[in-house]
Amino acid sequence: MINESILDRALAAYLGFACGDALGATVEFMSPRSIQKRYGVHREIIGGGWLNLQAGQVTDDTQMSLAIGEAIIQHQGWNIQAVADNFVEWLASEPPDIGNTCRAGILRYQQTGELSAPPDERGAGNGACMRNLPVALATLYNPIKFETWSLQQSHITHNNPLSDGATLALGRKTQALIKGEELNTCQSEIDTLLKQYPQFNYHPYPGKSSAYIVDTLQTVLHYFYHTQSFEECLIATVNQGQDADTTGALAGMLAGAHYGLSAIPSRWLDVLDGEIYQSINRQCRELLKLAEKAGSARPAR
Repeated sequence: MINESILDRALAAYLGFACGDALGATVEFMSPRSIQKRYGVHREIIGGGWLNLQAGQVTDDTQMSLAIGEAIIQHQGWNIQAVADNFVEWLASEPPDIGNTCRAGILRYQQTGELSAPPDERGAGNGACMRNLPVALATLYNPIKFETWSLQQSHITHNNPLSDGATLALGRKTQALIKGEELNTCQSEIDTLLKQYPQFNYHPYPGKSSAYIVDTLQTVLHYFYHTQSFEECLIATVNQGQDADTTGALAGMLAGAHYGLSAIPSRWLDVLDGEIYQSINRQCRELLKLAEKAGSARPAR
């Protein structure tokens, strides 16, 4: 039996992720000034943007996450080749957007069968971190599996210490929030990351929100800690522009896990693509069931 409070926060994290993706996609690659000039404050899921999306449509952030989630559910556990195969199938579907590093990694696997990209200083993008939520859910009570699965899925496309560190830290923080831990406790994961990689420090906030994992994480953490609600967090994050679909998605993941499902505006959930909504709802429940099998569940505080 899935703990209802954990299910609520897990659903909020996954649906919040998708809402942030859909909200941010409209203003991706825009500057804060150009967003303000065109929209004032961008606060509605209206589609459009450089990808000319329909309202409620999501991008590669949510699509790649769902691909990982399906691989886990299909195999009732971890199969890294199945994850890579799902990425290949997704790429063949001609998605509206895919990052260059993700594309290169998927094509390398398709051509050579190699499941890990070589270490690369240029591989410090946010493409691995952005898709790791299904792993965090499926390994909610098993930290060893969380680290192993996270790094394996990451290295299909991104093999870089900064990407690895951010993916693990943000995933652990999300897990702690889903389990109902206090913010101060959850912050220890980020403090550990900052000690190892001081370049992630977000005080004072540098104001960059590119696809570079350092910029992404600084933006997400800054707005998560400097806002007071789910809606305020996402709106502030995506109005920073640049890689707004990914920063919005990751901010939505943290804020959803913290504030819970009732905090997500119904007007955003109502417009979110129906198939995406149903897939997330189903995956979330299945992944949490697997989590209970993979480790000893702890009741929420």
